[in-house]
Amino acid sequence: MSKVKTPQEKKRQSYQHDRRNVYGENQKSSRKNIPRSKQLSHQEERRSVRQVLIAAQGSVADQVADEAQSQALSKGRTKKLKAFRKSPDRPLREVVKRRLRRRSSENN
Repeated sequence: MSKVKTPQEKKRQSYQHDRRNVYGENQKSSRKNIPRSKQLSHQEERRSVRQVLIAAQGSVADQVADEAQSQALSKGRTKKLKAFRKSPDRPLREVVKRRLRRRSSENN
């Protein structure tokens, strides 16, 4: 069942729920850049683990293999922690306040 809202309530809810991209680049480019950034961070994680494991190729001592495995796990974990993370867009309320502040400072 639809709840009838006044225009003021609609505007208030719009300011709370709507979001705007303030990252500074073209909003449409995010469709390509977000997957690309995720891909590159995953590739970097795999590459760092592979480099550690190259030293333990072939027949090696158990101690060397265990050391290589523990280094690979720790490298992978650190790369994953530093990996690309999406950041949410700003609420419309903050964007409008910022624009109004900037507009008023330009006029003074």
